[in-house]
Amino acid sequence: MERMGKWIVKFRIPILILGIALLFPSALGYLKTRINYDILSYLPGEIETMQGQEILEKEFGTGAFSMIVVEGMKLKEVAQLKAELEKVDHVKKIIWYDSFADISIPPQLLPDKLREVFLKQKEGSAPDEADSTLMAVIYDTTMSADETMEAIGEMRRIADERCFISGMSAIVTDTRNLSDRETPVYVALAVALCALVLSLTMDSFLIPLFFLLSIGMAVVYNLGSNVFLGQISYITKALSAVLQLGVTLDYSIFLWHSFQEMLKDGYDEKEAMAKAIAATFTSVIGSSVTTVAGFIALCFMSFTLGRDLGIVMAKGVLIGVVCCVTNLPAMILLFHRAINKTKHRPLMPSFRLIPKFVQKCYPVILIAFVLIWIPAIKGYRGTGVYYDLAGTLPKWLPSITANEKLDQTFEMNTTHIVLVDSSLPAKDKEALTEEIKKVDGVKSVIGIDSLMGSDVPRELLPSEVTEMLVNDRYEMMMITSEYKTASDEVNAQCDRLSEIIKKYDGGGMLVGEAPCTKDLIRITDQDFKTVNFVSIGVILAIILFVFGSISLPFILVFVIEFAIFINMGIPYYTGTTIPFIASIVIGTIQLGSTVDYAILMTTRYKQERRSGKDRKEAVRIAHETSIPSILVSALSFFAATFGVGLYSEIDMISALCVMMARGALISMVVVILVLPSMLLALDWLIVHTSMGFKEKTVRKESVRS
Repeated sequence: MERMGKWIVKFRIPILILGIALLFPSALGYLKTRINYDILSYLPGEIETMQGQEILEKEFGTGAFSMIVVEGMKLKEVAQLKAELEKVDHVKKIIWYDSFADISIPPQLLPDKLREVFLKQKEGSAPDEADSTLMAVIYDTTMSADETMEAIGEMRRIADERCFISGMSAIVTDTRNLSDRETPVYVALAVALCALVLSLTMDSFLIPLFFLLSIGMAVVYNLGSNVFLGQISYITKALSAVLQLGVTLDYSIFLWHSFQEMLKDGYDEKEAMAKAIAATFTSVIGSSVTTVAGFIALCFMSFTLGRDLGIVMAKGVLIGVVCCVTNLPAMILLFHRAINKTKHRPLMPSFRLIPKFVQKCYPVILIAFVLIWIPAIKGYRGTGVYYDLAGTLPKWLPSITANEKLDQTFEMNTTHIVLVDSSLPAKDKEALTEEIKKVDGVKSVIGIDSLMGSDVPRELLPSEVTEMLVNDRYEMMMITSEYKTASDEVNAQCDRLSEIIKKYDGGGMLVGEAPCTKDLIRITDQDFKTVNFVSIGVILAIILFVFGSISLPFILVFVIEFAIFINMGIPYYTGTTIPFIASIVIGTIQLGSTVDYAILMTTRYKQERRSGKDRKEAVRIAHETSIPSILVSALSFFAATFGVGLYSEIDMISALCVMMARGALISMVVVILVLPSMLLALDWLIVHTSMGFKEKTVRKESVRS
């Protein structure tokens, strides 16, 4: 490794020039990477709801729908607005009541079913005026396609404040706009707060700048290389830079401290850096493996958003390691004189009192540790989780306002799509429609027969309507529901509707936002168990390999899992519900990124025991020397995520960052207090179940005797 360090030192200027040059293709790759704002699109393709979405796209040339509520317009004005909106690119068709009858016909003469679906008129209103009217927009693209979002933006520009565009595509559009606006602020907050922490805890005011520049380059490389994945989710885009900063900053700190130690030992700058690179690479590889393992565990989720985040972050950690031993050493050597001029005494206090306290009170700490498990487990199991992707977005967003209008005016919250065989007998379709209408919470059924009646010959219906709703293989119906997505009521409704559809057509399908969300609940519940099992198993195996110990892997993971249970249980006691994705990924991220704290302390403890120190002295030295590093690491992770958690108006991102920030601090406190207590209490077990401990101790004792 030292040979590699010497090579990096020798070619430091070409390495830095190459590093800067790589920023340009990386930036281009970042701009070329598509961002996916539709969380539901990450559901497995083999489930029925996703297959139904494919059928809609292939057979009907669509996969996206919106409902537009129009208030206070005359019917002729609505007809003109509809004609304008239909000219927007990728708007395939808009269904309104003039799709079935001429607007010259007074609404009172229309079939009741048609009038109830599309019009809301107050008593005494003029025949040509509606208090509110409803239009169904069908796009020729999918729900989260860029073209669909652009079409919604254009429709909003055409329509005025009396028009409200609702539906999942509108929500995805607003999520994109909000996320794109906030993401640069996330990075700025993370950088500013990390710089503050580093300037207070490091021995130079300038060195944090080079840490952040090096990590910033690694972040750009990582984001640019995502172009090979084709696309990433907006959650991955928003969190990857912040997370990469938080989990890889330790590597830079380790390199700097190692470099300073080598200088104190009398080596010149180049020799000291070569040795520091070798020492850093060896140590960082060991600590980064657990972090990478935690992110790789997310790839085992059926809900492929986990794979999206896991691959990007695992890649980011590895790129961070490479940059730490290449770009950063080059910067430090080039600007070493300037760095020295800004040196100051670190503001970190002495931590001798904490080890003394733990040595004296470790039985009490362990008793508290056991007792706290009870409320921690209760909170962990009782924390509420939400799956409604729109419910926690800011109320001022146009799509949320439109959804509320749709609910208040037409008592609609969700739209389902029914796909049945077009050759199904007319009497079966009529019976199917009637049964659907009787299901609790069903507001209306929009279909050829349901609106005009089965007694009206289809030949007399406008061809534009029949072509939208039926072809030679499938017939489509739209069901409007009073129930909100992800609610128990709508999930029960979906079960009942699916049962009815299968009764008449075994190949029939119920698709849409609510059925997809119902599948999301079922799938992610299993993913939670899978990811926990994989992450714990892999990290146990890594620690077993690193320490050659049977007992230490379980002790270290047990300590961090305790911190995770506390972190995940706090929302239960504060009455907070967390996003479903947080319940899956937080435990894995916290375990992978903070178990390093425990590994750091345990490594030093093992060294001291091997050198012949007794139990108390070995733990004291390991404890005292590890606290500063653990503190800086945890505070840096906290700084990188906490500001984003407070700032973001997207609750899914805000909640994830708040929990990661809180988890870093909880893991820090638990490792500083509980781990040394367990090492003191279980020293005999550790020594007799770990390679090297007992033999070295015995050898020292025999020499003394």
